[in-house]
Amino acid sequence: MFVGHFGLGLAGKRIAPRASLGTWFLAVQLLDLLWPLFLLRGWEHVRITPGYTRMNPLDFYDYPLTHSLLGACVWAVLLGTLYLLATRRRGGRRRTVALLLAAGVVSHWLLDVLVHRADLPVLPWIGPYVGLGLWNQPALTLGLELLIFGAGIALYLRATRARDAAGRWGFAALIGFLLLTWLGTAFGPPPPDEGIIAWSALLLWLLVPWAAWVDRHREPAAP
Repeated sequence: MFVGHFGLGLAGKRIAPRASLGTWFLAVQLLDLLWPLFLLRGWEHVRITPGYTRMNPLDFYDYPLTHSLLGACVWAVLLGTLYLLATRRRGGRRRTVALLLAAGVVSHWLLDVLVHRADLPVLPWIGPYVGLGLWNQPALTLGLELLIFGAGIALYLRATRARDAAGRWGFAALIGFLLLTWLGTAFGPPPPDEGIIAWSALLLWLLVPWAAWVDRHREPAAP
């Protein structure tokens, strides 16, 4: 799943507007942002197996630190704690926002369970391993992701409005980039090797400041 995660990040801005859209994108994609770093360090592994699923040729046979349920919960606690530390001079509902961001981190694992084969461990290296395998049902997967992503866009647009052209067209460009990237990975050829996977996945980090920049050019919508 790809744009589905970002759909939840967009919806999160409606629920907790005090957190930047960049922060929400960081939360819902944190597991996938850490994963290429761990691949490059040799702490986790993946192999390219064309036909492994109908929509994704990657065999995620070893990613216990980033994509186990326990690992996701640990990263969620860390992100929530960092948010509290970074906003300690602010008032308001900091703890509530921190809990919602932590839930956003765990939501990534839950959405992945829908599309992955049974390769997501509950406990690192121990299992059990879960996954419903919707990547083998392309029409269902595409429809589900578009539904979540579209709902997130609608909620974000109801919660905010553009202050200037950057807020309007920057947001449109961000949405367009996410859609094109998703379609390219869904229907494009398999990557040539595992190193390319890791280095290209690192580019996802750029979406965090991009989303934060767009969000600064938008303001809360009128009631």
